[in-house]
Amino acid sequence: MPTTEESVVIARPVSEVWNFVLDPHNWPSWDSSNLECEQITDGEVGVGTRWRGVNRILGKRFDWENEFTEFEPHKLVVTKSVGGKLNFTTTSKLEETDGGTRFTYRTESESGLGGVFGKLADPLVNTAYSRMVRANLDNLADLLTAQSD
Repeated sequence: MPTTEESVVIARPVSEVWNFVLDPHNWPSWDSSNLECEQITDGEVGVGTRWRGVNRILGKRFDWENEFTEFEPHKLVVTKSVGGKLNFTTTSKLEETDGGTRFTYRTESESGLGGVFGKLADPLVNTAYSRMVRANLDNLADLLTAQSD
């Protein structure tokens, strides 16, 4: 599952989308793979902040811990895994558009399967994961749009 990137336009201002996705307790409400998510460092979110969570992707449960490595308020967050069995980097990017906010979510990871089978299965796993991310972003857009009604 080397790289997955999906985007959605959310009919809400950047500040609302930013505040919602920067609250770790909100992630399980829109990301179907996210079972738990919490901030484990004190203070406001920024470079060095750590989140811990549990996800279930394609039937496999994994615990993770990420550290924020880049942080541009209302624009960009990059996190890298610092704990867990899978090494990955996520990028969340927000851009103002005529229709509200374009939210782009990108994951770069090592294969979770490993070995020769992993190299053969990666395209299938990536396709399934991309579909899940796409559905999650649609859930996020629906949730934030419904909250404004």
